[in-house]
Amino acid sequence: MAIDYDRLMAWPFEDVHQRYTERDTMLYALGIGLGTDPLDETELRFVYEKNLLVLPTMAVVLGHPGMWMKDPRSGIDWVRLVHGEQGLTLHKPLPPAGEIIGRTRITGIVDKGPGKGMLVYSERTVRDAATGEPLATMTSTTFCRADGGFGGPAGPVKPVHELPTRAPDRSLDFATQPRAALIYRLSGDYNPLHAEPAIGHAAGFERPILHGLASYGIAAWAVTRALCDGDPHRLASFDVRFSSPVYPGETIRTEMWVDDKVVSFRARVLERDTVVLNNGRATLR
Repeated sequence: MAIDYDRLMAWPFEDVHQRYTERDTMLYALGIGLGTDPLDETELRFVYEKNLLVLPTMAVVLGHPGMWMKDPRSGIDWVRLVHGEQGLTLHKPLPPAGEIIGRTRITGIVDKGPGKGMLVYSERTVRDAATGEPLATMTSTTFCRADGGFGGPAGPVKPVHELPTRAPDRSLDFATQPRAALIYRLSGDYNPLHAEPAIGHAAGFERPILHGLASYGIAAWAVTRALCDGDPHRLASFDVRFSSPVYPGETIRTEMWVDDKVVSFRARVLERDTVVLNNGRATLR
């Protein structure tokens, strides 16, 4: 089925009702990689039920509409799509357990032309199911590599946040575990690309790769730890572009430039000297 611009813009997402527990909250933090040092009490607060805190990026696994682009009615070649960008705005701290409602909508589509692909911009709000209060708003850019040239609009394209040209003000290294993807997937992303070696090889990788949103969570924790004394309530927003995959077991260095409440950042894998997250922008409270 060909791409139908109007159909995609009006895609009928159903609200997602989800209940999560303290166990889910701790599992998410373990999937990011916190808790590897049993003497690190800053990380313990996110993986132990006593006075439990929630990593802000846990919002990205709440109220997700699922892999809707696999629906044949979308006309999208879902096998060739990639996650291009992710944004997050926190309206209030996530509770350690609760019930939420996730609501997704398409906010824009850009036709990059024949052979150049299509960009799909979406937005998801997560609200407290009992009060209706907004907890978080997420934005996402999906690059559909095989679907350009259908006659859709050529813009507007989301602007890229440019990093400062000076040397980073701070950096923090985070060693991922070889089994990291196998733990992170238990928070809801069961794509076999992150578990089965044969599927990783078929996709052109030497082994299963880490979820992009796990790398995203690691970078957010690096900013929170380095600049907020580990206080998750101080992170107000976190936006980034995905530029390359991470293999579980590699070390991610998050480089940060601090300009008052705005933090520019990128992340690179030390073992391959490869930038994996780029053009990042976070705001602090």
